[in-house]
Amino acid sequence: MRLLLVGHYPPHGGGVSRHLDNLVGELRKRHEVHVLTYGPVEPRDFEVDLVHQVRVLPVYGLRGTGFAFLGARKIIALHRRFEFDLVHAHFVGTTSYAGALAKKKLGLPLVITAHGSDLEHTARLTLGRFYVGESLREADAVIAVSHHLGRLARFLGAGRVEVIPNGVGGMEEIKAERRFITFVGALRDYKSPETFLQLARYFPGEEFLVVGDGPLREWLEARAPDNVHFLGYRRDINGILSASRLLVLPSLREGFGLVVLEANSLGVPAVGRRRGAIPELIREGKNGLTFEDFEELLDAVKRLLEPKANRKTGKTGRNVAALYSWKAVAEKVERLYRSLME
Repeated sequence: MRLLLVGHYPPHGGGVSRHLDNLVGELRKRHEVHVLTYGPVEPRDFEVDLVHQVRVLPVYGLRGTGFAFLGARKIIALHRRFEFDLVHAHFVGTTSYAGALAKKKLGLPLVITAHGSDLEHTARLTLGRFYVGESLREADAVIAVSHHLGRLARFLGAGRVEVIPNGVGGMEEIKAERRFITFVGALRDYKSPETFLQLARYFPGEEFLVVGDGPLREWLEARAPDNVHFLGYRRDINGILSASRLLVLPSLREGFGLVVLEANSLGVPAVGRRRGAIPELIREGKNGLTFEDFEELLDAVKRLLEPKANRKTGKTGRNVAALYSWKAVAEKVERLYRSLME
């Protein structure tokens, strides 16, 4: 197959970019895969001829809308040159709308993957609601990375929905002393990092790491107890998690929660709030624990800091993470592609 995947892609950072990078890597073992992403970017040497870009203004509100319309034109132009079998857009919103507009001209099968904040946040915005609704209705199939998002996609108007979770891989363990209780994520309200700081105050003898950046960072640093260390945005997540005893994910909404599997793959148990897709990933009492209120969070952390429980839960976590391989993800995606071309 000759495929065009659309969305954030390296050198861009973020969860969608990492997802797309891993999926493209697996698909390229059997297919010719092109990528269309937000420019300006400098593609990696090994894929210079396979990565295409749309230059957009780096202005909030204009960037996405610019990509929606310029991206559609670019998809049409690329198809005339390469004759794709299918277009697969990642993130429901302006990115997917570019694919929806192009489909109306080309008639190519269109697959869209919902990643989380697209359906949980973008769909609630006035203009975002339009982009999301039009995209879901135009798609031949919608991939949801969790059952939680699958239900939401159907509610918002999607027809055919397939649940295919994220994969995890490439997390090489680094030998290190397991010292830290760790938070990984954007420092924004919906990730509830202030809950993590509150937790640190109850465990003054433990060291806490905040990995990530965002608009709340300065506010959080000004209020953090001395046992909390802020590392900012980091690419060496495997090294940080290898030195962690426990991952805490207090998000108020979470479309998937890939960091849970990343931690599990390195033998680190996870504690997460019972919201969104988190209960799908954390199998209660096996690879971690879930909580609803702060008292439950305190109890879960106390239990998983016990050395025996920590080792046992971490070992089970490795087995759980092994079920989410990118090879298995790519095979499911390929079967969906073929079904649309029959």
